[in-house]
Amino acid sequence: MAVYLTKESKVLVQGMTGGEGMKHTRRMLAAGTNVVGGVNPRKAGRTVAFDVPASPNGPGGAPVAVPVFGSVADGVRSTGADVTVVLVPPAFAGAAVTEAVDAGIGLAVVITEGIPVHDSVAFTTYARVRGTRVIGPNCPGLISPGQSNAGIIPADITEPGRIGLVSKSGTLTYQLMHELRDIGFSTCVGIGGDPVVGTTHIDCLAAFEDDPDTDLVVLIGEIGGDAEERAAAYVRDHVTKPVVGYVAGFTAPEGRTMGHAGAIVSGSSGTAQAKKAALEAAGVRVGDTPTETAKLVLGLLGDRA
Repeated sequence: MAVYLTKESKVLVQGMTGGEGMKHTRRMLAAGTNVVGGVNPRKAGRTVAFDVPASPNGPGGAPVAVPVFGSVADGVRSTGADVTVVLVPPAFAGAAVTEAVDAGIGLAVVITEGIPVHDSVAFTTYARVRGTRVIGPNCPGLISPGQSNAGIIPADITEPGRIGLVSKSGTLTYQLMHELRDIGFSTCVGIGGDPVVGTTHIDCLAAFEDDPDTDLVVLIGEIGGDAEERAAAYVRDHVTKPVVGYVAGFTAPEGRTMGHAGAIVSGSSGTAQAKKAALEAAGVRVGDTPTETAKLVLGLLGDRA
């Protein structure tokens, strides 16, 4: 089992015919993702052939023909798609997500970075009201290893297993996936580090808590804001499975804007140390480095590792 994304998911790619879209669609196909179409109003009716290398989960090394639709609604009607990956420029991302929501897509994975905050507020609110889950924006997407990969996460750095991972940071997502590759993951979700995101640590914690094939959750946070403190309170009150955490930014200077999240640390508010303290008070084991965090996971899993 996996959360949000499984081998049954049918994936559209908005922006598939662009340079980044072509590259990452090929990688998704190679990972075994059921990519059923791309969306580009100017190229509707065409078919794009992807030369996909053979892989254990992929379609077998033969060229894969993916149709291009003029709209998300056309793609949904023709294929039954229920997931979209948004790889369009920032100025058009909000409209792309809104189009997907209106077409009845259940999961929109927004990879695009640099989206204005007011656009993110608008489309995440609209999606929430209409029942579409948004992952991102400015995120690497999510992967259920051995089943499906929606986004830009490398599929060959880990194996299927029983760890769930939720992370603000794409780079740290990849590092923990690699360090724990011998145990493997049920699903890894990169929620993004922008000030406004569609899916939170808490959403993923709830999903992993309900997933019978997830035994332990790794939570990766960053300085700035209070998302990790709120996640800590949720763990304390609602999560029965072990949670291991890491917070990026222990060496961040006070008062300086940091990283893609634009997080500002002021006094003790939003610091990595304050977040670590909140998580530990809720029973979360927190590593001081990614490697130490991986070792904590190994220790908790014991014989199952």
